[in-house]
Amino acid sequence: MAIITLLISISITIALTFLGIFLWSLKSGQFDDTTTPAMRMIFDESKSQKKTTQEESSSSTATTDKNQSQA
Repeated sequence: MAIITLLISISITIALTFLGIFLWSLKSGQFDDTTTPAMRMIFDESKSQKKTTQEESSSSTATTDKNQSQA
């Protein structure tokens, strides 16, 4: 019977610890804005693709300029 009391007290302690961590994360603003980071990731990807396209076009222009100046 003593083991059941021990296991219940350990489980309640663990549950209260997790509840305390959850409440702390709520107070610290962990769950304030869950939509913006996902949207930021989508928009950052489109910006990086545009930069890559611009870099490729500028490097191909530079290569074309070098070829024309050598001829």
